[in-house]
Amino acid sequence: MDSVMSFQPSEETLEKYADVMINFALNSGEGVKPGEVVQIRVPEVAKPLLVTLRRAVLKAGAHPIIFYTPDDFAREHYELASDEQLSFFPEKYLKGLVDEVDHTVVVLAETNKKELDGIDSGKIMAAQKALKPYMDWRRTKEGEGKYTWTLCMYGTQAMADEVGMSLEEYWAEIANACYLDDSDPAGKWKALYEELYAIKDKLDVMPIEKLHVEAADTDLWVAIGENRKWLGGSGRNIPSFELFISPDWRGTEGRIRFTEPLYRYGNLIKDAYLEFKDGRVTKATASEGEAILKEMIAVENADKIGEFSLTDRRFSRITKFMGETLFDENVGGENGNTHIAVGAAYRDSFTGDQTSVSEKEWESMGYNNSVVHTDIVATSNRVVTAYLKDGSSQVIYRDGEYQV
Repeated sequence: MDSVMSFQPSEETLEKYADVMINFALNSGEGVKPGEVVQIRVPEVAKPLLVTLRRAVLKAGAHPIIFYTPDDFAREHYELASDEQLSFFPEKYLKGLVDEVDHTVVVLAETNKKELDGIDSGKIMAAQKALKPYMDWRRTKEGEGKYTWTLCMYGTQAMADEVGMSLEEYWAEIANACYLDDSDPAGKWKALYEELYAIKDKLDVMPIEKLHVEAADTDLWVAIGENRKWLGGSGRNIPSFELFISPDWRGTEGRIRFTEPLYRYGNLIKDAYLEFKDGRVTKATASEGEAILKEMIAVENADKIGEFSLTDRRFSRITKFMGETLFDENVGGENGNTHIAVGAAYRDSFTGDQTSVSEKEWESMGYNNSVVHTDIVATSNRVVTAYLKDGSSQVIYRDGEYQV
């Protein structure tokens, strides 16, 4: 077992990974510039990647700020913290941080996928809610074009065990999905995004009023809303093969069955199912983790959708369930995937100048605002039909592929 436990990706792989994250993903595909400040948030177990990330930042002439968090450290906080401690918000510190940094890289890596199993879900959500001003500040700065972020994943034994792979197999999936097995991964991503944008441009010129998603145990209507564009390929997530939009939450009707398990807030949610009426979730069930699902949806505005997404199986290099949303929301496989996010909308879906829009105007356009943003994924075969403003309709997605 020791030989399996000691598997580590090669230095070359980690150098390429860091190169993609720092010199491609940040700054919306342009990479960081000299003099910029880059926050790197990495758990202890992912230290080898931290080393190459910092190296790439320094070589780019930028300034790294490191947040290095111990493994297996979260649970005791929830066990010991009072209500006051759970909702404590270090306002000056976090405001200063948002003002200081130009970019953030977050590395997802876990040593215990269910570390918070059994912790009162209300406590977990209380800590999440306390961060709302911080999330708002970041989003405002991002909307002004002064801040970008990206996520990536560092495979661990616990993550591989959870999905029945060896650590070596798990890393092979990461390397394949992120083009780390190629001599020029960043070049591959740029080429892929050109292809994705060709489809995105076709969707953007279609005057879509609403989408109808039909699949097993799924009959969902999503109203798109005015002044919106499709998004994808911005470098926010590596890997990312999806095209998505932030719809007008008020026009969501019907039901959707999700097929992929979801790890969220240190808990596992299985077989999630949601029903919507007048844009709000009216029913939420799961075969496992239903309490945390319901607690999450009870958070302000987390009962409305902020994102609708489709991944085309021809683009995605992800074929296996990885137990991490970053990968699972981009899975290709036989049918591609549909996912929706309950909670916050992406304001960069707006076609105009974000900085000139007031909170009241965002609300009037149906852009949802919440501290929650949770993607839930379905890989069941589906047909997605667009209903256009002139009353006609067109199938835009079938058998895992865009039809535009």
